[in-house]
Amino acid sequence: MNKTFITENFLLQNDRAARLYHERAAGLPIIDFHCHLPPAEIAADRRFENLAQIWLGGDHYKWRAMRAAGVAERFITGDATDREKFQKWAETVPFTLRNPLYHWTHLELKRPLGVCDRLLGPDTAEGIWRECNARLAEPGFSARRIMRRMNVEAVCTTDDPTDSLEHHRAIAEDEAFAIRVLPTFRPDRALAVESPTSFGQWVDRLAAAAEIEIGENFDAFLDALRNRHDFFHMRGCRLSDHGLETFPAADYSTAEAAAAFRRVRGGKELSAGEVETFKSAVLERLAAMNAEKGWSQQFHFGALRNNNSRIFAALGADAGCDSIGDPPGVARSMARFFDRLDRNGRLAKTIVYNLNPVHNDVVATMLGNFQDGETPGKMQLGSGWWFMDQKDGMERQLESLSNQGLLSLFVGMLTDSRSFLSYTRHEYFRRILCNLLGTEMEQGLLPDDFDLIGRLVQAVCHDNAAKYFGF
Repeated sequence: MNKTFITENFLLQNDRAARLYHERAAGLPIIDFHCHLPPAEIAADRRFENLAQIWLGGDHYKWRAMRAAGVAERFITGDATDREKFQKWAETVPFTLRNPLYHWTHLELKRPLGVCDRLLGPDTAEGIWRECNARLAEPGFSARRIMRRMNVEAVCTTDDPTDSLEHHRAIAEDEAFAIRVLPTFRPDRALAVESPTSFGQWVDRLAAAAEIEIGENFDAFLDALRNRHDFFHMRGCRLSDHGLETFPAADYSTAEAAAAFRRVRGGKELSAGEVETFKSAVLERLAAMNAEKGWSQQFHFGALRNNNSRIFAALGADAGCDSIGDPPGVARSMARFFDRLDRNGRLAKTIVYNLNPVHNDVVATMLGNFQDGETPGKMQLGSGWWFMDQKDGMERQLESLSNQGLLSLFVGMLTDSRSFLSYTRHEYFRRILCNLLGTEMEQGLLPDDFDLIGRLVQAVCHDNAAKYFGF
């Protein structure tokens, strides 16, 4: 029995929505300005032996669902074979009805793998496994060719300041590959002073990468960060990214920050106040570097990470044990942070991705305080992120952005993914956006003017990002 689920009008609930999507959104190139794709795999044009390798490795969304369904860890991150892991995922999929994973799974099976006549489950697993593995063995399904197939124009990866960026350089020098693959400066470890040992090890790597002796010298530490910031700029980087639980915005002096640095470099634990002082000082200086070079900066905030100590000890970070946080004083700390930068002429173009839907309007109204009257859409409420990058989360984000700001200047969607199959996240977003706008055209809440609303769709889905980032 044919069980087509992802039809051409999936999520499009009226004629206007369908026309907006098919005529104005569907064919636009993808600018994926935040992802976690491994640059080495793009440089090597990796081929994947089977569906489990391209689909399950590193995907903590799926891992969480499998654990919730009672799947043993050996079939998730353990020593089970790829076929066994895929079977357990196929057995889990029917339990994900109304979870966004159900939509994402079947979108990715349809595009680019071409499976759209069956739902994935234990009874269809073997056939889908064989068919998709055969497709992955075709010449057109290497990492680079999947990107071309999905009409990708540019991607920005996520890179530690100590990275050599050798793979980015190799990609850039390959004239046969036209898709731009640019690094993003992600200096989270420069702020991670809660663990003196791991912080000290990272600072040593920073010193080696920058060829600067740091020791316990705070100024040398900042010089090394600037050195790497300059290096990334030379390699085409135009964005930074920062993962924060909340915005550090303590009053501090350079002497206090330097004292905290000496203390943590000496292997000593910092007090909560010292941690806040150090983070406030370093993040402000990093933001100033972004402004000086004309970069855009991204702040992903609101995640409470590594909550399960047992799994963290066994698997490390990004294992599916993070959740939405509820940090106190979100508005006040954000106001202090941005005001300090704005007052000193050091506020770069900024995107803030909020993880807690309770804070959507808080963030949207806060960003409105710091629009500068010169750069259109300078301060952006970022797209639905992580636990918010599903239909409900995207719709909530679009409502807050529309109510409190200018949807017409929004830079749109990203994948935030480690998988080459995740470009359908852009399709998902585009369908949701077109359905929202098309429905309001039908209801008389927006003008029934296809060209006017169509231009908005094209701007949000592609053009605004191209202008904002200047790629």
